Amino acid sequence: MSVSFRFIHAADFHLDSPFKGLSKAPDAVRKGLMDSTFAALKKLTDLAIAEEVDFIVIAGDLFDEADRSLRAQLALLQEWERLAAEGISVYAIHGNHDHLGGRRARLELPPNVHIFGSARPAGLPAYRKSGELAAYVYGMSYGERAETRNLAISYQAAPEAPYHIALLHGNVGGNASHDPYAPCTLEQLIGSGFDYWALGHIHKRELLHEYPHVAYAGNLQGRNPKETGAKGCYLVDVSEGKRVDMRFMPLDKVRWLELDLSIEDVSTEQELLRRMERRVAQCREEESGSSVMLRLRLVGSGSLHRTVSQEAALAAWIEQLQATEPIYSDEQWTYVYGLVSSTNAPINWHMLQDEDSFAGELFRLSDRTGQDEAKWRELAEQAIGDMSNHPKLNRLGQAKWDVLPKEWLQQAKELTLSLIADAGENNRRPS
Repeated sequence: MSVSFRFIHAADFHLDSPFKGLSKAPDAVRKGLMDSTFAALKKLTDLAIAEEVDFIVIAGDLFDEADRSLRAQLALLQEWERLAAEGISVYAIHGNHDHLGGRRARLELPPNVHIFGSARPAGLPAYRKSGELAAYVYGMSYGERAETRNLAISYQAAPEAPYHIALLHGNVGGNASHDPYAPCTLEQLIGSGFDYWALGHIHKRELLHEYPHVAYAGNLQGRNPKETGAKGCYLVDVSEGKRVDMRFMPLDKVRWLELDLSIEDVSTEQELLRRMERRVAQCREEESGSSVMLRLRLVGSGSLHRTVSQEAALAAWIEQLQATEPIYSDEQWTYVYGLVSSTNAPINWHMLQDEDSFAGELFRLSDRTGQDEAKWRELAEQAIGDMSNHPKLNRLGQAKWDVLPKEWLQQAKELTLSLIADAGENNRRPS
């Protein structure tokens, strides 16, 4: 007979992860980033205590390196001792970054912490704080970094358990953007007899399936410009009858964001600067729970296209944005670390359709090419032929092949015609 209980699903802490390329950032920004993984860890403990969870499951990569820093180990021990004082158990596996083959300090873990070994999958009972059996938790750590076996197929559910939670650090479904560690298919997980697969390794949270639930929690704290958006954990309620309610809970101390800003209808450099400042202020208000590392991306077409295509101009705007609100303390801040341009020259697409010019003919050719999808896909395959020799690029191309050719054609058309428009503008300028 099942009972209701509450647990947290978290993964990929990457404690003490280094942050590079920030030598010009203010001291408060550098310190905030260096401390961010530890701050997110503390917020995880605070959340577990405030929400009165029965236990926490962690799906690997608690540490950023197999040879774990002493600072990271002591910080984790401190938080686990806080959880022990509240009667909250922890069940964890180690992944490719913090596999069990690395060096560790000789620390005695509190009795509430259960670390799964790397020899074979194991199952352990998990209890409500009131003492009733809630579930069995299963897991297997990595013994070395490159775990290429399908670990999931060796997991076996205990028949006496009222609910089954499996921890797995691996790549489900061949995600091309991540290393293929502990690979398995979604169908294998769905048909395994487990009620909840708590996944780690992919740093983007995603619910792959419901009943049984298969989910990536993502990482606690974004660590670079590629890891944008809110980061945190899942708070999971399981009620009688195995009904599941999952809530994402943000925990990140510093949030990485990339926001688009259009240059359309902007006629002066000062007006664009004011628009940037308003966008930064809006971002600060919307992300009131965390500091922000912000990159602005200029998009659209307009009269300032040529100006925003110049690196010197972009550098000047960044300098001005950073000077507008200097950062002196580690309180909440918003730091504009990047400004990039993806704009196009203003083009009248309707006129090009009938224009008797090289640009007009190119426009019509691209339209005809797009209408013959089979021909265009053949050309696209020829263009990326050499990529098949690169395993990661090849996997990425295969995963997105349904949409990539159309995107490439549209991007090529816009870029080429924009360059032609720029060249025409240069020719019209007086010497």
